[in-house]
Amino acid sequence: MAPSGSRSIKRGCQRVLYWIPVLFIAVIVAWSYYAYVLQLCIESIEDTGEKVVYLLAYHAIFIMFVWAYWRTIFTTPMNPLKEFHLSHSDKELLESENRGESQQEILRRIAKDLPIYTRTNSGAIRYCDRCQLLKPDRCHHCSVCDKCILKMDHHCPWVNNCVGFSNYKYFMLFLAYSLLYCLFVTATDLQYFIKFWTAGGKAHFRLKEYLKGLPDTQAKFHILFLFFSASMFSVSLASLFIYHCWLVCKNRSTLEAVRAPVFRHGTDKNGFSLGVSKNFRQVFGDEAKYWPVPVFSSLGDGCSFPTCLVNMDPESPTGSNSASKSAAEGRHQFPSKPLRESQSRLLTSTPSWSETESAADKERKGATNPGMTIENEA
Repeated sequence: MAPSGSRSIKRGCQRVLYWIPVLFIAVIVAWSYYAYVLQLCIESIEDTGEKVVYLLAYHAIFIMFVWAYWRTIFTTPMNPLKEFHLSHSDKELLESENRGESQQEILRRIAKDLPIYTRTNSGAIRYCDRCQLLKPDRCHHCSVCDKCILKMDHHCPWVNNCVGFSNYKYFMLFLAYSLLYCLFVTATDLQYFIKFWTAGGKAHFRLKEYLKGLPDTQAKFHILFLFFSASMFSVSLASLFIYHCWLVCKNRSTLEAVRAPVFRHGTDKNGFSLGVSKNFRQVFGDEAKYWPVPVFSSLGDGCSFPTCLVNMDPESPTGSNSASKSAAEGRHQFPSKPLRESQSRLLTSTPSWSETESAADKERKGATNPGMTIENEA
């Protein structure tokens, strides 16, 4: 009982510590709101029209920024579907085998009816011992969350959450709106920052400037540090946002950028790339009206993804031979539910995901090879 109780206390303390970066961001944002709205707009800006325009634009950006940040933090990361979990009999059978090759034979038998194309570096089926499941493509086990996360990008301490399939769009919008927020504050605060800086830098700066009262001195202090903090955050956020825009265009996660996914034919860093337009729509969806809004509109279910590969795994359920064999034997094929209309358009808008020159020539001739089209995304 004592070891279990100490572990529970340790986990509780860790959970509290994990919220410190989020609390730090919340304090910074709350202070920036006070400094901009009260000290800059209300106390320092004298022109009513300018004040109203600044406040309206600021609050519009602020609301979208906080909304996206909230959704990134409190959206629960998605875990693999039950089809990827081992049954009780399969678990017992796997545990009874001591040889690695025999275990791989069991895992290959289970995986042949699932849309799994990636492998380990050694070519083995990706299996999570802690969660006891076959990892879907792009799924990884997070040591902090102690769960397998679909299309895991990274675990972000600033949101105390895993960034993955369920909240990657929110994370991108959070970066975009936070960058816009900092740039807006920097731009509108600049002229007042210059006035304060030049006045404070004069040699003949008079003592009575300090004696005009606390509010005036306090406003100048907030204007000074608001500009510095917003400009510094703008630089870091801009680099991070540009990097993730590049990842979206390449259809890669941060983990895949560090270590390219391994397919049956070998490592392929562009294995999931379908072109910039389709890559963008996988994250943000088909309907443009939802792109700037922190609501879920990503395509798919996070368990399977179309690839640009031509030579498909013959053991995979999407191969034409495997599909016809399964249909002849009456076996259930993944997925069990029909694709959403928007996802179907993504998967069927192009006859082939091949990015090779031969596939392009076939498309120009109007010839379509159905065996090379990947349409088995859940």
